[in-house]
Amino acid sequence: MLEAQSVWLDLDQKRSCCCHFHSRPSDTMGKKSRVKTQKSGSGANTLVSPKEMMNLISELLQKCSSAAPSAGKEWEEYIQIRSLVEKIRKKQKGLSTVFEGNREDYFPDLMSWAQENGASCNGFTVANFGTEGYGLRATRDIKAEELFLWIPRKMLMTVESAQSSLLGPLYGQDRIMQAMGNVTLALHLLCERASPSSFWLPYIRSLPQGYDTPLYYQQDDVQLLLGTQAVQDVLSQYKNSARQYAYFYKLVQTHPAASKLPLKDSFTFDDYRWAVSSVMTRQNQIPTEDGSRVTLALIPLWDMCNHTNGLITTGYNLEDDRCECVALQDYKENEQIYIFYGTRSNAEFVIHNGFFFQDNAHDRVKIKLGISKSERLYAMKAEVLARAGIPASCVFALHCNEPPISAQLLAFLRVFCMTEEELKDYLLGDGAINKIFTLGNSEFPVSWENEIKLWTFLENRAALLLKTYKTTSEDDRSFLEKPDLSLHSRLAIQLRLAEKQILEKVSASGRDKRLHFQKKLEEGAPLPHFEESDIALLENSDTDAQLPIILRKLEEVEEGAGLQVGEALLNGEKVGFGTEESQEVSRDVASDRTSPMEASELGANRTEDIPKENMSPVCEDLTTMII
Repeated sequence: MLEAQSVWLDLDQKRSCCCHFHSRPSDTMGKKSRVKTQKSGSGANTLVSPKEMMNLISELLQKCSSAAPSAGKEWEEYIQIRSLVEKIRKKQKGLSTVFEGNREDYFPDLMSWAQENGASCNGFTVANFGTEGYGLRATRDIKAEELFLWIPRKMLMTVESAQSSLLGPLYGQDRIMQAMGNVTLALHLLCERASPSSFWLPYIRSLPQGYDTPLYYQQDDVQLLLGTQAVQDVLSQYKNSARQYAYFYKLVQTHPAASKLPLKDSFTFDDYRWAVSSVMTRQNQIPTEDGSRVTLALIPLWDMCNHTNGLITTGYNLEDDRCECVALQDYKENEQIYIFYGTRSNAEFVIHNGFFFQDNAHDRVKIKLGISKSERLYAMKAEVLARAGIPASCVFALHCNEPPISAQLLAFLRVFCMTEEELKDYLLGDGAINKIFTLGNSEFPVSWENEIKLWTFLENRAALLLKTYKTTSEDDRSFLEKPDLSLHSRLAIQLRLAEKQILEKVSASGRDKRLHFQKKLEEGAPLPHFEESDIALLENSDTDAQLPIILRKLEEVEEGAGLQVGEALLNGEKVGFGTEESQEVSRDVASDRTSPMEASELGANRTEDIPKENMSPVCEDLTTMII
């Protein structure tokens, strides 16, 4: 468990305490907003009867809770759900809670409130950095690793503070909220925003009025992502947010424990979308006061920091009971202070944070691969993989840099391409147990023929996936040169292009590797001989490609197990969220994944039904791309 002293974050931890992600403010943030909560007039439609609204909400809930669409029908379902949502939004026009004035007008109050409550405020201020939005600017020189920012627990909005608020009675009786802390935070944020006496009002007023997450995209912007590996996550994010909104709207209107909540009088889809995006871009895991477990929190002021490449420099000090951040590097006076959000792909940044990071050293594309159960050698391959700690069907990543595949994917492809004799050797041959340790090690090929097969497969698979896009990389570069391109369209095209560039690099790398090993075979080069004493070398190496698979956590497996509580409970309440997405509902408020926390590297777990003609004869391609 967590130590009683300062808990610092490891870049590769699966359950970080404070691994922050922050959305770039939208292009509407600096504009004037309306006076708080308009009930009618000033553009608001004629008041809708409660019965009419409840009928629309029930229709939305039913639509979002029906069985998952068949492969290729996801876009059609999205359009139907969006149509219902837009009908509801139109009838709710003018009813959302907004604050008057500019967002920046509230930053002085944020700083004063933070200082009054024990946060560090010396050495930086909030400033506008143009296309990067608002961030922290150094007001003095700050040295690398200097502790310059700390936020005490009492300033944090947490699941525990929600339980102690007006939301407490409803939380105590609703199992969905109990299972989904991120949803609890979103509702907590909305209730506090509607309370003029809220302790957190200086923080809430400083938040963006809107975001650039796909929940705010126009339909045409989302359509630009069709054919990408990211589109399923985007469509699921929208469906889940609509489903959750409908469920909690009905709950707030009908549950006795919600009778005193301010949401009972005004709870619009736009309100929920705003709260979902606020939580999705800012939520973090921190230890509870006794350090026995982790809880979710929003961390004021610190969440103003923007992202750059580097290492995690934020942790939680249990002794002083505060979140602490040290400087990632030296900062001169007036320079922007950055933090590292974690090893996120650009798909994750765009979907969960609302920005694209151009120089992302950790960008990658998800691919689902599995050994076909109809294959004659399935049992043997599955057994070798099991001994290496790898499932027969698994989510992997294709990386933007060299090597393009991880040790886990290398091991999988080696087993996938093994002949019957090679499989027998790894199962029953001399030193079979020790050979398992070499599967993910690039220095110890199974055979030259095996290496040629796996790199040929990777080369062809990446090339095939490139053909599924409706545009070329050249087309996308031309689109991005258009000066009138909207921000959200630009984000979608940047993400689409980044996926293609990764696949192009993987295909080229596969070709180079194939030619290299063909030359080895033609020259009759001897295979490197693995000695038992080499195990120590493998265990102590820092290089991913040399680590023994069995001693590593399988980073890229989709870890849906144990995250299905919220879904099961909703099904138990006869909400009927559908079995196809049972692994997605309880991960993020609206987006199927545990967002900024780095609690685990999760993504959509659905396996698409790929047409047989698109399958390799020996391997099922379970990629989430729509083919």
